[in-house]
Amino acid sequence: MASPYITPQGHARLRDELDHLWRRRRPEVVRALSAAAAEGDRSENAEYIYRKKELREIDRRVRYLTKRLDELKMVDRLPDDRSRVFFGAWFTVADEAGDEHGYRIVGTDEIDSDRRWISVDSPMARAVRGKASGDITVVQLPAGPAEFEVTDVRYDDPQALDEGKSSRLARS
Repeated sequence: MASPYITPQGHARLRDELDHLWRRRRPEVVRALSAAAAEGDRSENAEYIYRKKELREIDRRVRYLTKRLDELKMVDRLPDDRSRVFFGAWFTVADEAGDEHGYRIVGTDEIDSDRRWISVDSPMARAVRGKASGDITVVQLPAGPAEFEVTDVRYDDPQALDEGKSSRLARS
């Protein structure tokens, strides 16, 4: 089972998606479905069949989002010890070859490999949780265990992000 944690930005994005699907997209599809149904024989009406499928997909996503938003716990404050890696942290690790890799720990609904946002439940996140800069940890990767050193830990201020500011907090 996925951890129920989410950043304020991720929570807002899911709420916006739900609102868009329910208030805009679904009514558009229902209107198009009604128009297609009015054309007569539904068994050979490609538009009607397509719109029914589209409506089912929207309703499935709406049900999922409604249920998931009720389960989620928004993490909207920084940890007391900002020198250690916890949920919401941006951190950098160096592998055994000295190559550095940066990640951010987010909820499972926010994973984005292009931005290097990893799930709080991922092997890397579990291995570095509670670690500080200079700490060494072993991560169980598909190819086997690998050793990493945490080289940097930082956090964005959740309130500043909500207000559209891009201030970064320095390490404590």
